[in-house]
Amino acid sequence: MVEQRTAGCATSADLHVCWASDVGRVRDNNEDACLALPEQGLLAVSDGMGGESAGEVASSLAMECLPELVAEHVGRFPDPSVSQVEDGLSEVLAAMNHRMRERSIELGPHCRMGATVALVLVRGPLAHVAHVGDSRAYLLRDGALERLTEDHSLVGILVSRKLISREEAKHHPMRGQLLRYMGMGGSPKPGLRTIKMKPGDRLVLCTDGLTDGLPDEEIQRLADGAEDLGAACQALVGTARAADGRDNITVVLAERKAP
Repeated sequence: MVEQRTAGCATSADLHVCWASDVGRVRDNNEDACLALPEQGLLAVSDGMGGESAGEVASSLAMECLPELVAEHVGRFPDPSVSQVEDGLSEVLAAMNHRMRERSIELGPHCRMGATVALVLVRGPLAHVAHVGDSRAYLLRDGALERLTEDHSLVGILVSRKLISREEAKHHPMRGQLLRYMGMGGSPKPGLRTIKMKPGDRLVLCTDGLTDGLPDEEIQRLADGAEDLGAACQALVGTARAADGRDNITVVLAERKAP
């Protein structure tokens, strides 16, 4: 059995970040991974998929190569525009997808692995969001929670087209079927969005272990309920574990500091 929960905090001049990851109440291994580098403005979560240990390999690979790929594809611009950052993040995820497919081949013909990725790159007041899969990013501002990503899943499409409700989606038999993920054939088209942050804004990045266990209203209450960022992060993970706990649960919570 892996350690039940890992957690930590880090800070920079602009961001205070805390994270927590819990194996849940059912699984023996944690296929989630996360990254929090406030000095670089880089935050991310990943949920791995695959048999045996392949899911752990996939999510770890995604987080390990991310800083290097961001430096290569976004860092080449001295003062990038929004479109240059977003194009660079698309290139980052395309390169990550290629590396994951190469690693899968190295591990043998019977190894199929993949991962979701949700990342935020903060540059000045701007937060650039990119994601593939059903891990999510939210913005919490003045007590209101806004989802910044849309799930790249069959059920996510059904919800967006209003064919089923969000409540029905939680119990849909195809809710785990992803349409886009790291490690798929071709180059998955990421979701991209850029927002302007204000002091006191909080970003919530999470794997589906959190969102399967808690509705957005409860995520909003817990993410905003504690002045201490670490306590809010632990409350999110602990409450989701108690409510559901069938999957691994990972949360990265970041707050923009006042200048």
